[in-house]
Amino acid sequence: MRNVKSTEDVALGIRKRVFEHTIRNNGGYLSQACSAAEQLAWLYHEELNLGAPTLPMIPKPFGGVPSASNPDYHTGAGYNGPATPEHDRLFIAPAHYALVAYATLVEVGRMAPEGLEMFNQDGSSVEMIGAEHSPGMEVHNGTLGIGLSTAAGLAYGRRRRGDTGRTWVFMSDGEVQEGQTWEAVQAAAFHRIDNLCAIMDVNDQQCDGAMDSVMEVGDIRRKFIEFGAHCVEIDGHDLDAMRAAVQEPHEGKPLIILARTSPFHAMPILQERFPRLHYVRFKSEEERARMNVSIADALGVDPVDYAH
Repeated sequence: MRNVKSTEDVALGIRKRVFEHTIRNNGGYLSQACSAAEQLAWLYHEELNLGAPTLPMIPKPFGGVPSASNPDYHTGAGYNGPATPEHDRLFIAPAHYALVAYATLVEVGRMAPEGLEMFNQDGSSVEMIGAEHSPGMEVHNGTLGIGLSTAAGLAYGRRRRGDTGRTWVFMSDGEVQEGQTWEAVQAAAFHRIDNLCAIMDVNDQQCDGAMDSVMEVGDIRRKFIEFGAHCVEIDGHDLDAMRAAVQEPHEGKPLIILARTSPFHAMPILQERFPRLHYVRFKSEEERARMNVSIADALGVDPVDYAH
């Protein structure tokens, strides 16, 4: 059946699912849902050319690591469809965005809602910090900064093989503090890997607080350009800006879209926690109840019933 949701509906649905999960479990990655929902909704609902999922709608338990004695091992990339020459591939570089990525898979019909209930459970493949066997994941990107390198290598190999599909990366701005990111851009520009595209959630936050309090990174758009990328900076909550950015010519260069976002977009009460927004665990039942009511009102839903 044709999916009749709008991309705006998908983004709102992502936030609702992350909100509900966070209230029920007394903690979660709320700010990542605030900043990244439009980006992931746009990728999955509009931009990516993906085939039908090849893995069960309800994820299997963790099946062990790849080895000669484990021939049935598979990655979680099957939720993005088959790895065929004409289809796009996607890497989720910041593995801590896993909850938001899983909510996206549910919203676009690639994973059953029951999969989200398996989040961070013993023996589950639906990891809290996404791993290569987690739904929607293909490689382990938990080490900050390796996602773009991995994608660049795959894109280069795909181009040499004659694949027509693109290789996409969803990134976070903390990755620009890592030298490997800049090596990847430089190599991609040198080898003219223009089937490589990335969109970066630039919310100016990381686990230790505000980006600039950890390490100032300066004008990252200018840096990407100097390292050889075609780089566009947009409002990361503006879907039309994303649609326009991806159309920009970038022959011979990787395309990097910097999506400037707010870590409390659609959930303004989170400003109370600024700048420590990386993971929200409620400090008291009173705060949990107050945030439940406030965020539910902001999202236009009923407060979550978690008294069971």
